[in-house]
Amino acid sequence: MMAQVIITQRRINSMHSIARPLCRAALYLLVFFILPGQAAAQSDTGFSTDDASVSSLIFTQGKRNSIAAPETPPNPGVRADIATLTEEDRRFRTRALVFGGAGAVAAYGAAVWWKDGFSGRFRSTNEGWFGQDTYTGGADKIGHTYATYAGTRLLARAFEWAGNDRDTSLGLSALTVFGTLLAVETLDGFSERYRFSKEDLIMNAVGTGLALVFEKNRRIDDLLDFRLHYWPSSEARRLNEIDPIGDHSGQTFLLVAKATGMPQLKNREILRYFELAAGYGTHGYEPNEGAPYPDRSRHLYFGISLNISEILKDTAFRGATSRSRSQEIADTVLEYVQIPGTAALADHRL
Repeated sequence: MMAQVIITQRRINSMHSIARPLCRAALYLLVFFILPGQAAAQSDTGFSTDDASVSSLIFTQGKRNSIAAPETPPNPGVRADIATLTEEDRRFRTRALVFGGAGAVAAYGAAVWWKDGFSGRFRSTNEGWFGQDTYTGGADKIGHTYATYAGTRLLARAFEWAGNDRDTSLGLSALTVFGTLLAVETLDGFSERYRFSKEDLIMNAVGTGLALVFEKNRRIDDLLDFRLHYWPSSEARRLNEIDPIGDHSGQTFLLVAKATGMPQLKNREILRYFELAAGYGTHGYEPNEGAPYPDRSRHLYFGISLNISEILKDTAFRGATSRSRSQEIADTVLEYVQIPGTAALADHRL
């Protein structure tokens, strides 16, 4: 074991692992949520002719009440800044997310994943898991888990922005991300370039499940973060392929336990800035010059890291009476990304 600052790290998954899962999170929305939304929109405007005897004043007042959002008690599961959205606004925003995401998936898939076309039969492959002789040493598998985990949680925030309550947003996001991944994985089975991978599908399910656990359990979310650290690998620099997505040898996945999530430590002046970290990464698999390098390796990491969000809260954002938009953005990024140079880990080669 050799202590080292994380400057040369491992990976995640290539275009096949991160770009795909993040884009896939929209396709399923089209099938599951657009049509129901349209049906609801049609039913909302119904007005029976049997009510013709009712005063037009009552009908007019009803219309006013439906528009006067401030007079309607806000849903406690919806953020204050979107509680006044009308139902029409909610449907519009949700559809915008759906169509925008679906368009991105279709465009990217046609240009990158399926540019070689499709075959007339379904094909699958056994990619293996974390073995030495697998094509990425398992880094792509953790990449699938990380991408679906982060995608589910982030997309849930987008559905909240669209006007849905927290629980509904989380459910929509989980179904959307996993369903879209399933759809793309199935299309891979018919493509000329790729094959259906059961290992990828299982790790997608694990990532979605982790997101649900973190979102549903505040204590777990306060204690743990699942992050990606990236620093360009020597292989990527030599081949001029510096890419946080495709450079597996420069990526390391970390699960960190934050002192701020431990009652005994969260109020300690210095200790609360530190975290315990464990991670996994590989070296010499991808990028490469056509085949994995003979000295390729898999690594486990253990050590400590810095809680940059907590440090910023007590420095750059100190004295703020409420969280600013800048702090919200910083906290969100730092929940999923480990800044290079902010962790010291012991390296154990498998």
